[in-house]
Amino acid sequence: MVLSLVENEEAVIRQNGDYAIVAITKHGVETARRLGSIFQGSDVYYMSKFEKGDEEQKGIQLFQGSVRLLLPSLFKHYKGLILIISLGAVVRMIAPILKDKKTDPGVVVVDDKAEHVISVLSGHIGGANELTAEIAALLGAVPVITTASDVQKTIPVDLFGKRFGWTWESDEKLTPVSASVVNEERVAVVRESGERNWWHHDTPLPESITEYESIEEALKQPIDGALVVTHRLLAEAEEKILDNGVLFRPKVIVLGIGCNRGTAAEEIESVIKETLDELQFSINSVKAVCTIDLKKDEEGLLEITNKYNWEFIYYSPKQLNEISIEQPSDTVYKFTGAYGVSEPAAKKYSGSDKLEIVKKKSGNVTISVAVIEH
Repeated sequence: MVLSLVENEEAVIRQNGDYAIVAITKHGVETARRLGSIFQGSDVYYMSKFEKGDEEQKGIQLFQGSVRLLLPSLFKHYKGLILIISLGAVVRMIAPILKDKKTDPGVVVVDDKAEHVISVLSGHIGGANELTAEIAALLGAVPVITTASDVQKTIPVDLFGKRFGWTWESDEKLTPVSASVVNEERVAVVRESGERNWWHHDTPLPESITEYESIEEALKQPIDGALVVTHRLLAEAEEKILDNGVLFRPKVIVLGIGCNRGTAAEEIESVIKETLDELQFSINSVKAVCTIDLKKDEEGLLEITNKYNWEFIYYSPKQLNEISIEQPSDTVYKFTGAYGVSEPAAKKYSGSDKLEIVKKKSGNVTISVAVIEH
């Protein structure tokens, strides 16, 4: 089957992988075929005039017409594009279809002799820089990455803690704080919670970046920008650090939950929010909901964890009884075989002996809260 590309009509593609490899020249086709055979999760596209007869067998998709007409469909469906096309042509073709760096796919260009691999678009958030390094290694080519934070081996603010699941509260200050970092202005890093090993370069932390134990400590210093990592809701006086700062939420809060059978998701969610507000914790830092295996099919719990994309963990009574708890219950044991549900579940997953809330009963829900310490 050959895709006939028509102006103002979206190409109907067969997507199997996360990455599209596209070629439009004789040498480019050879590179695309080679790369497609060794780069997992990729789909290969090239012009039908270079057909070799085994494309259907190999899952390669042929097209006729301008490659420019194929790109909108690829942009819409793929995580990353590897284009074996000249850089100038790629820039001209993708310019009209660019939307936002948070949604545009990573775009990588490979030259016709496969000597250089260039990160073109969405280097950080779209993953083009990592893709560039990977494709260059597979082809034995030279990776070309020009983003300042990568060249200088400093903090890429938009990717800060991404591998741990950290999320930013607002992207409003991403650009100015990134500028402060790459321009070597005075930047504070305040990590109150979350993983410690966030610095991933093999060089020391730049002198312009200083770590502080608390926001209060950082605010006493003359700083130009800040990266704050905490599960807490900031106090009014602490908000000043966000004048040119980005607030990141690490996934460190563990909710142990027990509930009566058939408890509505709305009630469970209300108790969770109310409890986190009492603690002045951010719901964006919740990592997991933990319970007993008797509740593994509890619709209310499943609905909540799916809504917020939280991990849903359940343990057997034997596993829960192995955990030392402050408030064992003979009544709970009578019905479940465990002396507690929310408290031991939160402790077991978090690895913490100290809970922020040991056990709180509210309506049909019992909740315990732990914070993972790194």
